[in-house]
Amino acid sequence: MSLRVLASGALTTVQDLGRPGLAHLGVPRAGALDPPAAALANRLVGNAPDAAVLEVTLGGLVVTTDAGVWVAVTGASCPVDVDGAPRGHARPAWLAAGSRLSLGAASSGVRSYLAVGGGIAVTPVLGSRATDTLAWVGPPRVEPGTRLPVGPVVGPPAPHDTPRPPRPGGLRVHPGPRVDWFAPHALTTLCGSTYEVGSASNRIGLRLEGPPLERVRHDELPSEGMVLGAVQVPPDGRPVVFLADHPPTGGYPVLAVVEEADLWQCAQLRPGEGVRFTRA
Repeated sequence: MSLRVLASGALTTVQDLGRPGLAHLGVPRAGALDPPAAALANRLVGNAPDAAVLEVTLGGLVVTTDAGVWVAVTGASCPVDVDGAPRGHARPAWLAAGSRLSLGAASSGVRSYLAVGGGIAVTPVLGSRATDTLAWVGPPRVEPGTRLPVGPVVGPPAPHDTPRPPRPGGLRVHPGPRVDWFAPHALTTLCGSTYEVGSASNRIGLRLEGPPLERVRHDELPSEGMVLGAVQVPPDGRPVVFLADHPPTGGYPVLAVVEEADLWQCAQLRPGEGVRFTRA
């Protein structure tokens, strides 16, 4: 069976757990930017944890199917309906053959996840079905008219599951490998200020506006390996948090590294919203 995409919104991509372990070859890990939301969607429709889902930015996705299938939508809150009839968020719903599933504009958060019983079965690239938006490794972006194959069902839908509670407080950070390139108070400034999400933020990085982070060394840093969650500081002093599609190397110093368990929050932050950091 397959899904046919009638509308794709601002950006819809296929994502799974990503392709970690290939950074030494220059390949980003990619994968769902909000892993807990993607995992919940898969559990709700009976999929394995590594099944591919659709990551939908700010809603606007409309799909139809040529065979009946269980579906679930998690992540950013948005209206969900089948043939105009409302369906619940973060719960399985039956999509009959020929019916239309629509995701309206997200009312909060940024990225929603659509899981389909059997998973999105596009051809894997380097062992993963994830789309990397930095180099476009993996499946192409999902566009109207795309047909997405669906794999065989492996388990029954889950009638109940528990969406994660929001984590109170800021993003927990550890000191980075180049903290000595910054003034002694730079980490205190990072953790004592409110930063604002910039409009240029994307799956590659969360670009932040706020108090600049002062450097004491201004010579050039040779390009070095970057990890997920690295808080890199370019010459203007405004931090950038590296996310799933970040480049494997970078030439600006890293002041801090965000706790990986907190990075899902970055997937749901909108431009203009505030971000705070706290010491891990």
